Amino acid sequence: MSYFDGKVPPIREDRLKACITYGGTICGLKKKAGGCCFNDGERGFTQGSICLLLPGIAILNSIPDSVVLLHGAIGCGSCAHSQNANVRSGNVQRGGKVKDALWMSTALNENDVINGGETKLEEAIREADRRYRPASIIVVAGCVPGIIGDDVDGVAAKLQPQVNAKILPVHCEGFKTKIWATAYDAVYHALGRNLLEEPEEILPIIPDEIADLKEKYYLERTVNIMNVSSMGRVDELELDRLLRSLGLEVNFFPNFVHPEDIYKVTRAALSISTCPTHDDYFLKYLEEKFGIPYIARHMPIGINNTSSWIRDVAAFFGLEQQAEELIANEVAELEEALGEFKKVFQGKKVYVSAGEMRALANSSLLTELGFEVMGIRAFHHDEFAEVEYEKLTEGGAKDYPLNIANAQPFEEVNLLKRTKPDLFIGHWHSNTTAAKLGIACHVAYNTGLSYIGYQGVYEMARRLYRYLKNPAFNKKISKNIRLPYTEKWYESDPFKYIKTLGGEE
Repeated sequence: MSYFDGKVPPIREDRLKACITYGGTICGLKKKAGGCCFNDGERGFTQGSICLLLPGIAILNSIPDSVVLLHGAIGCGSCAHSQNANVRSGNVQRGGKVKDALWMSTALNENDVINGGETKLEEAIREADRRYRPASIIVVAGCVPGIIGDDVDGVAAKLQPQVNAKILPVHCEGFKTKIWATAYDAVYHALGRNLLEEPEEILPIIPDEIADLKEKYYLERTVNIMNVSSMGRVDELELDRLLRSLGLEVNFFPNFVHPEDIYKVTRAALSISTCPTHDDYFLKYLEEKFGIPYIARHMPIGINNTSSWIRDVAAFFGLEQQAEELIANEVAELEEALGEFKKVFQGKKVYVSAGEMRALANSSLLTELGFEVMGIRAFHHDEFAEVEYEKLTEGGAKDYPLNIANAQPFEEVNLLKRTKPDLFIGHWHSNTTAAKLGIACHVAYNTGLSYIGYQGVYEMARRLYRYLKNPAFNKKISKNIRLPYTEKWYESDPFKYIKTLGGEE
């Protein structure tokens, strides 16, 4: 039985045995896990987390001609306000027009909690269809309907014959899982169950054999590249450039793909992930249901990772020689361009904080640039990290702190105080902490900037060079702002609240 036969995808704690709690070193985790997943217990104290709605809505709001309908409390989905800039810029870069995300909320209140919110949901679906006439209405269920037992799928099935839009229920009830990456599975689950049916083919009056052969050739050389919200158009164009250099066609999915075109993901020769954390759930389904093989190993960030990513695709199509020529030319040009930057980077210390695969891939990139990695904080841990841990620990590499945590800034600030890096790579919420310590910072991703492929290596180096040459702003901040932690905490074991390590509760 496929996971997609059910209305709700499994949580990652069950499907992948993923965990969010570890405090130790990178070599220590490799020895403990043996490349496998584990659950290291809980924290006796927790200081914040990430809700599934944040990554889920970031993807769903990008789908054109759609209304995202938040079924939940009025505050649920408020992250859409800040994400709208990405939707606007993404639409401009792909279609030349400024388009805002369309989203609504059922704004469930205390009465709805008692009496149920299904009637309100029905009214909202009808209103969204009447007002906007979208191709799809994406009903995103938050915690409240999950707790009170609203039958979101039942409402969608009941109203589907009455509205023109395709209704997609998406289950993002945050209380069910602590692994926020489950949101990717929830989104893919909805797309896979509702939008993969290919439209009926209209046969020409006179068969065109040449056109049929051209389409067959095109599809036999088409690669699905998965892009789930954390990769902007500039990075898409870099991967498109590299694969087209090998004579391949590219289909990006699912960001900014119209609902009527989503079925095209079922017509490729191969699917390749840009981040296994995002994609494994859906790629396995495409192989199971449509026979499309997939590759989900490397995130193409950094020189070696990008080269490995290209080699994987080339090997599938028998293009190994062309790939080696491409890689040799690209790397030679890149290494020459990096020369002036590496002189500044040599010996500089860096701390990296991001989602699992991006944190590890960025650490490999920074090592290639000459930095000394002092520590890593990844949001969760699962089996897909194995290949990256192998790279970071091979050849007797230096051991350093590793923190698996779904936020937990109190642990991170302690580690930053201890490791004293020159540079911090993280998301904005972590960067504010590092900035207040006087550390130069750079965002782990920004959809308007280049991170992926060989171009991403150069652009990343160029930005880091600029930050390190003039870190005065953050240093001045540190002299005028203090963080809300006592000196006693900075002197404590950063992992003391992780229960299974024998710490305090």
